Amino acid sequence: MKYFKKLEGERIYLSPMNIEDAEQYCKWLNDFSVTDGLGGSSNIITLLGEKNYIENVLNNGKYQFAIVKKENDILIGNCGFHSINHIHQTAEVGIFIGEEENRNKGYGTEALRLLLNYGFNYLNLNNIMLRVISFNEGAISCYKKLGFKEIGKRTQAVYLNCNWYNEIYMEVLKKDYIE
Repeated sequence: MKYFKKLEGERIYLSPMNIEDAEQYCKWLNDFSVTDGLGGSSNIITLLGEKNYIENVLNNGKYQFAIVKKENDILIGNCGFHSINHIHQTAEVGIFIGEEENRNKGYGTEALRLLLNYGFNYLNLNNIMLRVISFNEGAISCYKKLGFKEIGKRTQAVYLNCNWYNEIYMEVLKKDYIE
């Protein structure tokens, strides 16, 4: 079996990342339709670099997960925590859905809900934040559905396709999380 159902939802599950998926991640992370929303379009991701990243995740107990459709065990994206501080009980979260055909179907919301439950109930986090680029209205709507609130913005912090965009900071506290 390639994937393991660590966190299971209705239509998707979150699995530990698999080194065999490096090529798929490399494809997505070099696709402007994915990376524009992540603010990483200037990066060049190589297959070797992505394999090294995944090995680092696997070998160092990082909290990064493959998002997998339950109906066919197909990888559709990735999500996880970074900048975890166990003393202050804080972390940042990130997520993306790779193929256009899988976006705007609720998979990201379901994955993020599973991830937040895990963060609050198993990692003992109290405050989870994220950053999102102001043009990404679909993502902002998803985050608000799950209880995230805007806590600030960094004005003209992202330059993309000859335009400036704000970077929006959002957070959700354990006590305010909408399960």
